[in-house]
Amino acid sequence: MRTWRILLFVLAAAFAVLPAQAETPDAALAKLIEDARAEASVAGACAKPELDRLVRIFCESRIRPGVREYYPLFGTRQGETRSGYDVDVGRALAKHLGVEPVFTRVNAASRVPLLADDRIDVILATMGHNTQRDGQVRFIRPHYYQSETIMVGPRALPVKGWKDIAGRTICVTIGNGSNAQIVSHNARLMLFDEAGVLPDQLRTETCTLAAQDDSFFDYYFIEPDFAAHFDKKFGFAQVPWGMAVARVASADRLARALDLMSQIFHRDGIFLEIARANRVSTGFLERQQAVWKRPECNTDTGSTNPACVLPALKSDLQPTPFAGRVVAFEKWVNAHIGVDLSLPMLKTAPAWSLFTAGIVNSLILVAGALVATLLFAFLLGAAQSTRMMPIRWAARAVTVILQSSPVVLTLVIAAAVAQAIFAYSSAVAIGAAIVALGLMNGSNAGQAIAEAMHTLRKELGRGPRGTVVLFGRAISRSATQIVSFLINAAKGTPIASFIGAPELLSALTDITSFASGRVTTYSLLLVFYVAVVMVVVWLCGRLRKVLERRHV
Repeated sequence: MRTWRILLFVLAAAFAVLPAQAETPDAALAKLIEDARAEASVAGACAKPELDRLVRIFCESRIRPGVREYYPLFGTRQGETRSGYDVDVGRALAKHLGVEPVFTRVNAASRVPLLADDRIDVILATMGHNTQRDGQVRFIRPHYYQSETIMVGPRALPVKGWKDIAGRTICVTIGNGSNAQIVSHNARLMLFDEAGVLPDQLRTETCTLAAQDDSFFDYYFIEPDFAAHFDKKFGFAQVPWGMAVARVASADRLARALDLMSQIFHRDGIFLEIARANRVSTGFLERQQAVWKRPECNTDTGSTNPACVLPALKSDLQPTPFAGRVVAFEKWVNAHIGVDLSLPMLKTAPAWSLFTAGIVNSLILVAGALVATLLFAFLLGAAQSTRMMPIRWAARAVTVILQSSPVVLTLVIAAAVAQAIFAYSSAVAIGAAIVALGLMNGSNAGQAIAEAMHTLRKELGRGPRGTVVLFGRAISRSATQIVSFLINAAKGTPIASFIGAPELLSALTDITSFASGRVTTYSLLLVFYVAVVMVVVWLCGRLRKVLERRHV
């Protein structure tokens, strides 16, 4: 009898240590929803501060997905009608929760800030899950789609890989996770808020190349005219797409509910049905359905099982040697001053390289613009003052044209002429900008010199005099105007970014295309140019005194 008791005790102990049978995602989700609904129904619960976000969804009977409006097949809008894969996924989530979807327009640059500001509950906007973004949002697992970035350009353009894009300007969208990789191959970026403008920029030859998700260009390659002129050059950075919620404690239960729904949507083919209805490629979703039907994945813990979920794209950028001190300084400023400071240009090697190169190029550009303005002022001033009528009238015509032309147009023409003579490079772009700024400001300063020369001739009559001496006195008399146009040339140098000159504005634009902290970044740019202009003003004040000493 005692032996049987011992045997029963051993068996009971063995069963006690066996793991409990895993719960299905359906049962776990049902309980989560039931508990949140019960909390929302308690009197006064919905008025509590820092309300749990899943509970709030039931309090308000709505969920707020952030979706795109200019991304064919995934998120588009015509009037009040929204359509696309992401939009229909948002509707399916709302239906499963028994609430209404209230959509908000987002793009690659605004989606994370809108989530952080609690203006949306979940991002559903073609956002790739990479390790860099893991610190910004909490991604939902499993992922709901997958894509890679592709480089698209004219069929005749000989681009086959990274080595062929160095020095080229490539059109991208702000916030695209692959921008850092493009910049690291010495390409320049032209940034746009919406992917939908990229095909038109290719057609008008504003962009030689454009980089965007293959899922985006799938729609355009269906068009015979687009496919006849453009093709895929190469692809890179294959990345899974994730829904995402805010990385705050109050969003934890919402994230858990979305994890479970994502599992169910894959297993039951809901994602597949939505994709087929929107003419979206289904290969990834078919493979994922097979995964989430497997017993080890079809559990309430499947979203944390490495054998079931996909890893995030590894995109961590190499940190600078002083990145740790920069992060500590940002935290100190936030804690003691309450300012959310972000200095991305100091924390990663690619951003730091762009930043330092941008400062050097900006200083070269400012110095070159000042010298060019002074030289063109003397040249055009002398030409307009000569007694040789053909030269004088030609110089005046050039001056009138330059004064009447928009700065951007002069810049573009100078760049086009430079690139027709030389192969494109950063140095050529900077040189073209220096010439354009010098011509624009030098023509105005030259006219001031010529007018002073004309006045002096009237004052002195037609008696004998040395032309060189008289020209020197004209320069002295117009010193104030010359100095003002020199300062104007220095202030106008950021416009060189328009033609791809890698000065500081262009560099910081590239940095913000793959990093956060746009407000701080551009505030720093303002401080830099204010400091540069202040130095230029001081130097020009000294120059004016030197020029005015020649006045007799």
